[in-house]
Formats: sequence, C-alpha cells, structure tokens
Amino acid sequence: MKNLIACGISSIFALFSLNVAAQQESSVATEIELGAIFTSGNTENENIKYKVTVDWERDVWDYVFTSEGFRSSQQGISNAQRLYHTASANYTLSEISYVQGRAAYENDKFSGFESQSDITVSYGRSLLTARDNMALDLTVGAGVRRSVTETETNNEPIARFAANYNWDLSESAEFYQDFSVEAGSDSSIYRSLTGVQTTITENLSMNFSVKVKHQTEVPVTREKTDTETAVTLVLSF
Repeated sequence: MKNLIACGISSIFALFSLNVAAQQESSVATEIELGAIFTSGNTENENIKYKVTVDWERDVWDYVFTSEGFRSSQQGISNAQRLYHTASANYTLSEISYVQGRAAYENDKFSGFESQSDITVSYGRSLLTARDNMALDLTVGAGVRRSVTETETNNEPIARFAANYNWDLSESAEFYQDFSVEAGSDSSIYRSLTGVQTTITENLSMNFSVKVKHQTEVPVTREKTDTETAVTLVLSF
C-alpha cells in the first residue's frame, strides 16, 4: 500500500515538473486519474487506482509517459497489486505517418511474474483523418520482452500491433478503444481498454473503463485473463 502510494505520488510530482519545464518550450498536456473505495466496520476493504499521463509535443517529436497502479485489499490483506509504466517517442514522417520507439514495465504482484518489460520499434499511421469526430492510429513493429519469475529470466523476440480509436460522441463525451497484441515466441499478450469519458467541468472529467489482459502462457496456478472495471475522476491541465 505505502509503496503504491509513494510510487503514484512520485510519478505525479515528476511528471508535473516535466509539464512545467515543457510548457516553456512546447505543447504539453497532463492528465491525473484517481479512483478509491474504502469501507470499514464488518468488512474492511481498500481499492485504489491511479494513472498519470503526460503528452509532450516538441517539433517533430511526440513523447508520451504513463504511470498507473492498482491495489485491492480485504481485512488488511492485499489480494491485488499492479504497477504499469510506459514511455514512447513518436518521430513524425508526414501528416499521417510516424516511427515509434516504446518501452514498458509491469510489476503485478499476483501474476506469478516478478516483472515483465518490453522494448519495441514500430511504424505508425493515422487513419480517419478526414473525420472531425474520429481518430484511428495503427502501429506495427518488433522488439524484445523480458519476463522474470522467482526461478528464471526469459528473453524473447516479439511482434507488436496496436490500434487506438477515439470517437467524440458529443461535445462532452468521448468513447475510446485501445487494443494491442504482443506476440512472442514463447507467449503472447493481448490488451484491451474500452471506456467512455464525460466532461464535468473544463478540467474535470468522469471516466468509465473496462480493461482486459490475456496472456497465453502463465506460471502454474495463475489465471491467463485479468479484467478491471473502474469509475474514476480525471483532472486535465
């Protein structure tokens, strides 16, 4: 619990500092997302979720940093804890194409892995550019994934495909769908994020999301599919 909160706070302050510095030279957008449920009495539960995103555009480069975490406990005993961090850099080739370098790190306490990380290089293309209320980005590339368990460390080449779709339902509501496949020689990971974000005030929104992760090969006794449904508040600046 303390480690999760400390990591979240550190990420927020680090990215806020980046936001201030970047505003002096280029365009930057920051989002802080938070959801928490605490109960006491006959049942003591704690559920905390955070996500911080910084999108920094500078000349032909677009840098995106994300840090997110989730923790759930019952009667003081942790039953879920996950940290997931990503960093990407897009180099613009034209109005509709770019090259992307991406790194990701995941620490899921109950997945059977000590950690999983990957680095990929991809080609990206923007579609639906003629539509004012829709956007679709596709990327395809290759890289390597490192999986660490208590007994071994495995490195495997991967091919990565990702699709990011956004649809402005109205002036105050947006639907989004992110999907990715990281196909490896030993195991493949599928990720899906579906959600609707509704504006409450100029800088405050409410977000409803459903996240699914499926890995084809996992340690013995572990489930292959994890799902997460959340309602959170999002602060943008």
